[in-house]
Amino acid sequence: MSAEKKSIDYVFLTIASILVIIGIFVFFSASLGVLARDEGKFYQILISQIALGLVGGAIALYACTRIPYRFWRERSAVILIAGIGLTLLVFVPHLGFAHGGARRWVSIFGISFQPVEFLKIAFIIYLASWLSWAKKRIDNPLFGILPLFVIIGLVASVLVFQPDTKSLILMSATGLGMLFLSGTPIKHLLIFGGGTVVVFLLVAFNTPYLSSRINTFLHPANDPTGSSYQLQQSLIAIGSGQARGRGFGQSIQKFSYLPEPQGDSIFAVIGEEFGFLGTTIVVILYILFAMRGLWIARRAPDLFSGLLASGLVILISLQAFMNIASITGLFPLTGVPLVFMSQGGTSLLISLAAVGIILRISKERKT
Repeated sequence: MSAEKKSIDYVFLTIASILVIIGIFVFFSASLGVLARDEGKFYQILISQIALGLVGGAIALYACTRIPYRFWRERSAVILIAGIGLTLLVFVPHLGFAHGGARRWVSIFGISFQPVEFLKIAFIIYLASWLSWAKKRIDNPLFGILPLFVIIGLVASVLVFQPDTKSLILMSATGLGMLFLSGTPIKHLLIFGGGTVVVFLLVAFNTPYLSSRINTFLHPANDPTGSSYQLQQSLIAIGSGQARGRGFGQSIQKFSYLPEPQGDSIFAVIGEEFGFLGTTIVVILYILFAMRGLWIARRAPDLFSGLLASGLVILISLQAFMNIASITGLFPLTGVPLVFMSQGGTSLLISLAAVGIILRISKERKT
């Protein structure tokens, strides 16, 4: 049966859609804290989330379901170069701009976005293409682990000056997962994983803001009004929600205490308004998203499409759980957004485009 006659995986689409719908409602509620302080900013982020993220993302999702996955393989090198080039625009005067001490945004014709979101997808596409090409030689370090070191090193040279450590961690972990699924020997994976951890620790302990976050993770009660403030307020929000929460829109923390309630702290708002029950449902949905996505990848028509689907699923799921772990004190604070929910029109658009690519692969699955 041809791909055009097969249907997309509606179970996966349903899970993703539920996450997006929950995300829109929670985002609106969390943003009320911004409305109370700055009405202009509230409408600005709301328009970006709806117009660029939701509407643009829906269009991107549909478009990607119409594009055969081979299109991405044939242009993988060009896509990676374009992703790196786009990310470098953050350093161009009058195009790139800084916010919160980081230079990660580009503004073109009044539309601001984070190019690194495109780079993440470009990285996965290229790595899937490379690993599928080198499948019979993947046990040779020259064709498996070494190319990943080179690609990660190239990406790191772009991200380290922004700085954007969280994206580098996500891409490194996703690459490691793709190496594992491609059949790379375990000893090579341990070398890559161990080397990455050592490099990160060396950088972290020599970079003030990173060492501060690690110290906060290890000693969360040491500076409750300073470096530990966000974590403490997040835990207060989640704890005050108890079993069933205060109710939709009833969060108190989002108005005066919780930093970036519509951003990387949005899971704390979910905990306060919907309680343990609500947060559990959200976690289960992300688990189902990961499981169904990997199920699709396992039934992909070839190695490239399988690795591509796996990489996208790992990236989205890992980012979601990294956010949840950070906000609950199980991982150092990273500032990574909660996929499908946190503020970030670019992130939502690219995440929905990734869902579209996975759905297209599901349409061409093996019978």
